[in-house]
Amino acid sequence: MSEQYAHDKVVPDKASEQSKKKQVAEMFDDIAPRYDFLNRFLSAGIDTGWRKKALAKLKDLQPKLMLDVATGTGDVAIMAAKQLQPEKIIGIDISEGMLEGGRVKVKAKGLETIIELKSGDSETINFPDNTFDAVTVAFGVRNFENLEKGISEIYRVLKPGGRLVVLEFSKPKLPGVLQAYNLYMGLVAPQVAGAFSKNKKAYQYLNNSIKAFPEGQNFVAVLNKTGFKDTSCKPLTLGICSIYCGDK
Repeated sequence: MSEQYAHDKVVPDKASEQSKKKQVAEMFDDIAPRYDFLNRFLSAGIDTGWRKKALAKLKDLQPKLMLDVATGTGDVAIMAAKQLQPEKIIGIDISEGMLEGGRVKVKAKGLETIIELKSGDSETINFPDNTFDAVTVAFGVRNFENLEKGISEIYRVLKPGGRLVVLEFSKPKLPGVLQAYNLYMGLVAPQVAGAFSKNKKAYQYLNNSIKAFPEGQNFVAVLNKTGFKDTSCKPLTLGICSIYCGDK
């Protein structure tokens, strides 16, 4: 039986009787048209550099077949196609709205033969054991309804010697930075997001799920528990974000 984590129960709308998975899918469907703009705006573009650094962790592996879990609008898949030049990247997500936006981007960049974006759930990945050379998840593990189950599924579909790279928000430790971060994430980001997307709850959920997520060595422990080895955590930008790696 998988262990339950605090963030597993953090949902966009506490009043709703729908599952976390259903709520998250609907939330992302709703904000999909403005998602890329808000990401760049709210992070001042820093998130692009984070993705590049995460994908650099796969360079020595030279993966041929990759899976991008919680692919959203395909940012990591598109960047991986250029940076790592695999033969094929499959991106899966539970939000069809986000996938539609991603397919438009993939087509505009002429990457349809390399990148395929399809509906899929991290907890029941529809591929056989030992399929992928590498799996990436950028800002998606917080949205898993059952964290351990999702990580175990990723482990299952990875080939022996394959690698998981996770990029996820974390909380800075330096006192002054932490206060500024809490103010920004708790007040500024939801207000700005609400003005542009009319969905302030989405960014309040973002903040709440970051607070509850088992970050740092706690998440490394989850990777270890689900079978990964040579695990690591590298904080970025004063600890606002972290790269996690684990090999099968």
